Amino acid sequence: MIELDWGHSMTLVLSDAGDTKRITTIEQAHHWLKRKWPVADRARETALVQVEAAMECLVSVTSARKAFRLAADSAGFAPRIASAAT
Repeated sequence: MIELDWGHSMTLVLSDAGDTKRITTIEQAHHWLKRKWPVADRARETALVQVEAAMECLVSVTSARKAFRLAADSAGFAPRIASAAT
């Protein structure tokens, strides 16, 4: 499988204690949405559809990232985008 460029990594703040998960590839985003997501809501389902479509080159990775960020917000994660220097 060829990994698609996800752009800058996205870090999810998982807890108030500061636990984080750095998402660096679209495959990681897909895995988290399928296996580790804490809620099964519409935002998650939309993100999963968008990520899978991006993996098949049917939609842009940008639209998949936006959907993933919305799902992260809905799940209570505080996403933050890493700077280009990190």
